[in-house]
Amino acid sequence: MSHYSLDPLAWATAAYGPGLRRLLDEPGLVAAVDQHAAAVRDSIEMDRETLGDYLLGFLDELHDQGWDHDLPDDSFPSLRVLSVCWLARENGYLPADDTHA
Repeated sequence: MSHYSLDPLAWATAAYGPGLRRLLDEPGLVAAVDQHAAAVRDSIEMDRETLGDYLLGFLDELHDQGWDHDLPDDSFPSLRVLSVCWLARENGYLPADDTHA
């Protein structure tokens, strides 16, 4: 079991929370995150557990492919994870102190 599997949404938001703050000032980032969020919404039932499971599966696949989490913020993996964080925040799936934006 990985360190993030206990609460993957909180873990990802802690790791990618600064990116959520960037949404306030970067319209291009907003558009990219919105597109990724729409793709996630279209592919899964939107509830906390399913979104967390989606994130775990996505991260496991990235890990298997040797993903470097320090890739640029505009990489597909980074944008997808950020969109999951945004969806978790917008749907109220995070504790109040984990919203980061």
